[in-house]
Amino acid sequence: MAIFNNDKKYKWEFVNLGGSSRVRIASGEDIAHLAELDPKMWTVLSCPSTGLEIDEKSLAYMDIDGDGKIRVNDVIATSQWVTGALKNNDLILEGKDYIDVEEFNQENEAGKKLYFSAKQILENLGKEGTVITLADTVNLAAIFANTRFNGDGVITEATSEDADDKAAVAAAVAAMGGVADRSGAAGVNADLIEGFYKNLAAYVAWAEAAVEAPYGDKTDAAIEAYNALDAKVKDFFMRSKLAAFSPDSTASLDVQTSGIQAISAENLTGKVDEIASYPIARVTGKAEIDLTAPVNPAWAAKFELVKSVAFADKKVLTEADWAAVGAEFAAYTAWKGSKAGACVESLGLDAIKDFLAKDRKAALLDLVAQDAALAEEASNIELVNKFLHIFRDLYRLIRNFVTLDDFYTKDKDVSAIFQSGRLIIDQRECRFCMNVADMGKHNASAATSGMFLVYCDCSTKLKPGKITIVAAVTVGEIGDLIVGKNAVYYDNAGVEWDAVITKIIDNPISVAQAFWSPYRRMATAVENLINKSAADKDAKILADATAKINAAPAAGAAGAAPAQPFDIGKFAGIFAAFGMALGALGTALTTIFSGVLEMPVWKTALVIVAILLLISGPAMVMAWMKLRRRNIAPLLNANGWAVNAASKISIPFGETLTDVAKYPKMKLKDPYAKAGIPTWKKCVITLVALALVAGGLWIFNLLACVGLNSPLPRYNQPEEVVECSDCTGDCADCNQECPDCAMVE
Repeated sequence: MAIFNNDKKYKWEFVNLGGSSRVRIASGEDIAHLAELDPKMWTVLSCPSTGLEIDEKSLAYMDIDGDGKIRVNDVIATSQWVTGALKNNDLILEGKDYIDVEEFNQENEAGKKLYFSAKQILENLGKEGTVITLADTVNLAAIFANTRFNGDGVITEATSEDADDKAAVAAAVAAMGGVADRSGAAGVNADLIEGFYKNLAAYVAWAEAAVEAPYGDKTDAAIEAYNALDAKVKDFFMRSKLAAFSPDSTASLDVQTSGIQAISAENLTGKVDEIASYPIARVTGKAEIDLTAPVNPAWAAKFELVKSVAFADKKVLTEADWAAVGAEFAAYTAWKGSKAGACVESLGLDAIKDFLAKDRKAALLDLVAQDAALAEEASNIELVNKFLHIFRDLYRLIRNFVTLDDFYTKDKDVSAIFQSGRLIIDQRECRFCMNVADMGKHNASAATSGMFLVYCDCSTKLKPGKITIVAAVTVGEIGDLIVGKNAVYYDNAGVEWDAVITKIIDNPISVAQAFWSPYRRMATAVENLINKSAADKDAKILADATAKINAAPAAGAAGAAPAQPFDIGKFAGIFAAFGMALGALGTALTTIFSGVLEMPVWKTALVIVAILLLISGPAMVMAWMKLRRRNIAPLLNANGWAVNAASKISIPFGETLTDVAKYPKMKLKDPYAKAGIPTWKKCVITLVALALVAGGLWIFNLLACVGLNSPLPRYNQPEEVVECSDCTGDCADCNQECPDCAMVE
């Protein structure tokens, strides 16, 4: 049901938050005119009515259609109801859980109802003054404890002042179970009263139609035993008839000796069911049971009970005798089975007749009608509870629905309704944490947020089960953030949870972190290469050692192989190759060092900067672009929100969402640090090392570019000049002009 107002003449104020222009809701009049705000300007179009940091009862009240979502129309309708009921709409901005009843607008129908209902609550509670709080409206039992009528259509013993009425209500509750009154006491409603008197009358009618028990107080026990034996006795008579018809089958129809032999070695107390399957008496072909002879022990007790009350003067039992006893029981059994009003039987027949004689049914129903007549007044009392819930939480919902103002505020004590707590991990406090409602949806959309996210499973002894949260890391390095790392999570209620990382969404944390990322990747690659090489060599050495150990017995049996003579030629070649490699490396270093020394210092600095930018520049540019696009909308959408506007996290704002541990500047001594070298020794060692390096560079003629030639003769041989007949001068000049000139050492 759309309730937007097409008249959009109200002048709104705007702010820029999260990279988008948003409407500023800063007054009660703004809230009263929300219906005039273009829905395209709302930051959020819907959000869940559960799982947020707002009282779920308040959200349930604002979810007008009860579909589990707070939508734009729900917010507008709720805002119009609240603002219409108040004289001063700016009170909504305070978020208080109490109000002076004089602030209700009695010219408005809702305000008028709230005013009189609030006054009634204060009167019922015996509370002085005109201020009513949310706590006053929560305990309905306390509100209605001292009232006879409370509008719920239920009366208790306290409702009536008549002793007979009180007794009837107490008896009805005892017999019928009763229902809870708003005062908290058990009572009865119209249906229970009607049912109570109906059962009273039915029970008396049944009792007065009683059939005499044929065997006195033993009748019920005898009937129960007879019914249990009936099928077994009839089976005996059928076996006897069949044995009379076929005498040769008598042994087969009787108890089988083989069956008894099969179980005779066992504990027969555990074989009662099998023994009970045998005939109740021995089958002889006569259709009668000898009452002086023993019967099947599994049925003996019940048979003895029936025999004692019905066949005490008989020696044998025929089929006709058994049927006659059943017929004798039939009338009594039918009467017992037709019992009515059994629920009131415990009151006793005399008391039941007394309640019927006094007949307080009409009086009790009249009291119920008087109570029900106040239903609207009582529901208005509950309306005050609804109002105070919404009065306290509406503006907070609007700030997080229309503008996301609570998320972008600079006040760290204020958090958005989707921020569930704080995660302490790796010397950081991540303030942007959310409960994860659907991990599947987060898996699909979390990466598009552009944030570095850690998902954690959290558990605590204070609450059953576990929860899953996602936290954004917006400051610092990746550090030790890996799957499986433990942390501590504090929810907004202050409950401490044990957290463990289960998933990481890897996005840039900062530009500085991106600068070092190429080097980190290279270091990781080198480390992996070294580890792989070391592992391969270790495996090869182990394999070679194993092979030699396995081959040792065979070699001993065949005789040791002669030792190979030292091959000096092989090692000479190795030394020569090593020398050539060092020479090539020295030449390369000389070229680089010479070029660097020939450049001015500022050019050298520019070269170093250029190299660093060449390596880290692309990663920093990409990180900068991603950091500017960080957006919380994908995370909210994954939790069931319908976010209507981009909600970006700029680099400066991101720095406020994560706090890093900061220590004061201080100089502390590690008590377990290795004893250091004295300063003068460090200076001497440094100078000696520099001298050795400089000497090495000088010896190997690496400082010739600065005029320091090596003292070794091989680096100081004079250049030979080759003359030719056609020109004079040295070979260099001649070589450029005379193609016939030849170089001769």
